[in-house]
Amino acid sequence: MTENIHKHRILILDFGSQYTQLVARRVRELGVYCELWAWDVTEAQIRDFNPSGIILSGGPESTTEENSPRAPQYVFEAGVPVFGVCYGMQTMAMQLGGHVEGSNEREFGYAQVEVLTDSALVRGIEDSLTADGKPLLDVWMSHGDKVTAIPSDFVTVASTESCPFAIMANEEKRFYGVQFHPEVTHTRQGMRMLERFVRDICQCEALWTPAKIIDDAVARIREQVGDDKVILGLSGGVDSSVTAMLLHRAIGKNLTCVFVDNGLLRLNEAEQVMDMFGDHFGLNIVHVPAEERFLSALAGENDPEAKRKIIGRVFVEVFDEEALKLEDVKWLAQGTIYPDVIESAASATGKAHVIKSHHNVGGLPKEMKMGLVEPLKELFKDEVRKIGLELGLPYDMLYRHPFPGRASAYAYWAK
Repeated sequence: MTENIHKHRILILDFGSQYTQLVARRVRELGVYCELWAWDVTEAQIRDFNPSGIILSGGPESTTEENSPRAPQYVFEAGVPVFGVCYGMQTMAMQLGGHVEGSNEREFGYAQVEVLTDSALVRGIEDSLTADGKPLLDVWMSHGDKVTAIPSDFVTVASTESCPFAIMANEEKRFYGVQFHPEVTHTRQGMRMLERFVRDICQCEALWTPAKIIDDAVARIREQVGDDKVILGLSGGVDSSVTAMLLHRAIGKNLTCVFVDNGLLRLNEAEQVMDMFGDHFGLNIVHVPAEERFLSALAGENDPEAKRKIIGRVFVEVFDEEALKLEDVKWLAQGTIYPDVIESAASATGKAHVIKSHHNVGGLPKEMKMGLVEPLKELFKDEVRKIGLELGLPYDMLYRHPFPGRASAYAYWAK
C-alpha cells in the first residue's frame, strides 16, 4: 500500500491575487500538498477537506467596501493555524475586531520590516539587523489599504515606517498576518516564513515528493481502470508525455497512444515522438498522418480563436475515428493539470474572465462514451516536469520552449 501523501494538507483561499497560484506552488515546493479554493467556500467543504492549516491569499479588492470578500467565519473556528497574506491579513483583522483604512496611495515595491516582538513565524529569520540589534526583513509590498488597529488578542510583531502593522500574530490561536507577499522572490526570507508556517506551526510532513507522487498516481490509476484498456492522445508535449509514461508504468500494454500529426508541429517532431515513445520506451502508439485534413479545415480562416476551435474539432473527429477502430477501450486519458482545473472552475463560477477557450477542460465531446482518467490534475506544470524527469523523460524535452499544438496555425495566414 502506498503512503497517504495527502495526509497533511494546506487549504489556500483565493481572494483574487495575481500571486495566489504562486503561494500554492511554494507550499508544494516545501513537500506539502495543498489546494486552492475560492474564498466563499462553505463550512462543510472545509470540514471535509480537513486542512492542517489555512492560508488567506492577497487580492485586488478593498476590505473597506461593503461587499468585499470575507473569509468564512469557520476559518477562525476550525482550530487550525491561519496565515493571512496582504488582503488575507486585512480581512482577518477586520473579521476579528481590528480596523482597516483605505488609502489613495498604494505601497508597491521593496520595503524593510523591523521585527519588534518575538513570534514563531519569524523567530531566527532575518536579513540584517538595526543598530540596536533588532531583526530586519527585506520584503515586497503591494497594497493600498492597511491595518490601522489589530484585534485585541493579537500583538504587533513587525512594522515599517509607513505600515505600523506589517506582521501581527495571535500565538495561542496560531493566527498570523503579514502585509507583504512572502511567496515572491523579492521577499528574501519569504520561503523560510512559509516553511515555518507550513512545516513547523502546522506540523506538516514533507510527503509530497516526485517519487511518492508517482507511486500514488500509479496506484490510483490501477484502482480506477483495473484491467480495462485506456486510450490517450499523445502530442509529444510535456503534459501528454508524462501522462503516457505514468499510464504505461501503471497498466503497460493496456494503454494505446494515438499520435495525430496535424502538420503544424516542430520540424521532425513526429519522427522524434515515434522514436522516443515507441522504440525507446516501448509504448503502443498509433501514428495518424492527418496534415491535409487539418490544413483544409483551416483554409480561409484567420481568426485565432476560430482556428483554435477548428483544430480542436478536427482533432476530436480524427481521435474518435481511431478510437472506434480499437476494441474494448473503456477509458480516455488526458493531460489535464491543476491550473487547467483552477482556470475552468473560475470561469464556471464567474470569478475570472475567459481569455481563451481551454483545450483540455471543457474540450471533450458532450456525449463522451468513455470514462476519464486525469493522473496529472493535481499537479502544477513545474511538478509535472519533475515527475517526467523521475520517469526517465529527457530534460531537453521537458524544459524546452513551449510549442502549443496550435502555435503554427496562429502564424499561418489562411489563403
